[in-house]
Amino acid sequence: MAKTKATKEAPKKTKEPVKASKKMEEVEIEEKKNSAPAPKSKKGSSDLIEALDRILEAELSGVVRYLHYSFMIFGPNRIPITKWFRDHAMEGIQHAVTIGEKITAMGGHPSVKVQPVPETNKHNVMEILKESLEFEREGLRLYHDLLEKVGGDVALEEMVRGLILDETTHIEDVEKMTRALK
Repeated sequence: MAKTKATKEAPKKTKEPVKASKKMEEVEIEEKKNSAPAPKSKKGSSDLIEALDRILEAELSGVVRYLHYSFMIFGPNRIPITKWFRDHAMEGIQHAVTIGEKITAMGGHPSVKVQPVPETNKHNVMEILKESLEFEREGLRLYHDLLEKVGGDVALEEMVRGLILDETTHIEDVEKMTRALK
């Protein structure tokens, strides 16, 4: 009988290490999965972050530009036009915050640069509006370039589409303001 117990016990001993061995393998595989670097997605790509940085710089430049424009408006229509430019400066701040937050959410470091704002010494309201129209069109182009890069990131795409709507509306407003009455 002692022999029978020994043979019965032996298989138990070999089964336990096999089970433990399989569990250890499963744990090791799971650890490898968890510790393996995640594949780099388009979401955090350097091209995407660079495009966002260019937009951030343009938006910050727009804040400076629109504030300057607001200071240089004179004449009987000064108050509504000054308000319009300052409202656009504030919207530029909102856009810059949105873009800067997205850059940091994607692991980037937002630029502190501001695109140069040339002083054209054109202070006639129509000239200023035409100058702002050029700036708005360039901004819209930057947003369209970004839209092409978003890939499958639906949230980023929706954000960009909303900003494109804002820029398009600005362009349409300025075009109407500069259109001569017939």
